[in-house]
Amino acid sequence: MITQNTINILDGKKHIHMMGIGGSGMYPLAQMLHSKGFYITGSDNNETDTLKAVRDMGITVYPLGQRAENIEGADLIIYTAAILPDNPEFVAAKASGVQMLERAELLGIITGWFDNAVCVSGTHGKTTVTSMITTILKNAGKDISAYIGGKLPIIGGSGCIGSSRTMVCEACEFKDHFLHMHPDIVIINNIDEDHLDWFKNLDNIIDTFVKFGNMAGNCVIANCDDENTKKAVARIDRPVISFGYSVTNDWYASDIVRENGLKTTFSIYHKGEFFTKATLNIPGVHNVLNAVAAAAACYESGANAEEIAQGIEIFRGAKRRFDKYGEVNGITVCDDYGHHPTELRVTLEAAMEMKFHNVWAVFQPFTFSRTALLLDEFASALSIPDKCVITAIMGGREVNTYDIYDKDLGEKVEGAVYFPDEQDHDRNFELTAQYVAEHADPGDLVITMGCGDVNKCARLILEKLSEKYGS
Repeated sequence: MITQNTINILDGKKHIHMMGIGGSGMYPLAQMLHSKGFYITGSDNNETDTLKAVRDMGITVYPLGQRAENIEGADLIIYTAAILPDNPEFVAAKASGVQMLERAELLGIITGWFDNAVCVSGTHGKTTVTSMITTILKNAGKDISAYIGGKLPIIGGSGCIGSSRTMVCEACEFKDHFLHMHPDIVIINNIDEDHLDWFKNLDNIIDTFVKFGNMAGNCVIANCDDENTKKAVARIDRPVISFGYSVTNDWYASDIVRENGLKTTFSIYHKGEFFTKATLNIPGVHNVLNAVAAAAACYESGANAEEIAQGIEIFRGAKRRFDKYGEVNGITVCDDYGHHPTELRVTLEAAMEMKFHNVWAVFQPFTFSRTALLLDEFASALSIPDKCVITAIMGGREVNTYDIYDKDLGEKVEGAVYFPDEQDHDRNFELTAQYVAEHADPGDLVITMGCGDVNKCARLILEKLSEKYGS
């Protein structure tokens, strides 16, 4: 999908303007381009922690709101799929004649700079596996580049440029974005129903993963315990390295012992032979499988068993992945990026095993289409915790043509709390945080969940708890 002209589009460019620069997909690209010496400017409609991090790099971010004048002086304009066609800045960019690239196209170009582009795909677990691989290889002294959908302490953000020929990259299937990439190693964690506003059905989702797998220059590392992934693998004509729990896989985990809510030990086997003992220090037994996928990719990228075990053990998760924000009067507040029912389920099941007094899920649905099309699945997952609070839906790139609201989900979850009469974003968060602070007890875990800006609500809950208890 990338032409030779597109590959060379950065040649001679000096000023790159990025629309939506505070987005999780744009921030690492801004880091990478900034480190390459390009002059970067950006704009965004929402104030976020990520936008603050962009400013902290010394990048010029125009005042909130996207305006035609923001593109002045740019010789390349990058935009995200979330930008609507009538956005005034986008309209001005189209009319200006300046070259434009969608974010996924730019990422695809960057992957082409490397001889070993490890591209991590799958409906779930992309950020965690990409972060694990990055941690293992960086800790082993390999000067890699990385593009991650979450902030990782070992690289000081979510993107970095190294001097080696290896890049580790999160690869998203939405709108076939990963088909812009130049992968050498393709990882397929799993395939599940998501982005149905684009793909319409599961068969189409499997089809796009088949296309991506067949783009691999080296091999495909696939979870062959996952039935949908197995269907895709059957149509991929590249060498396939399998992973999972089953001993029939090339890489598998065994001897799994959960010592407490945060620590799990297990053995990794390769081709039937013991490879290494590993210790995970993040919650959730599902992360064992993520670690096995990371081990296989790191082995293919030159890491040995000792380096892999060390990297897994020091890994403490990416930001917004069961990320502890604080504790007040024995009430723990965490945040998690999970936004699909399967992700909510595994995270909440892990939380329920951690023996808190009550587990609270504060969930912000993201996009009207996902909420409407997976409504029953969301309701099932949100029935797992002891308490559930649902905020107003964050539409993101969408208009509410589905006539779906928080009450539609709240009515399906027994005992759920929501505020149907308050759809104003900030006021809804205020009411949510106030309710949680008033009703949470010492020994409770409160975990905000969603890929929007619900982490703001986590901080607001902490503020209100501090006001209440004077700490």
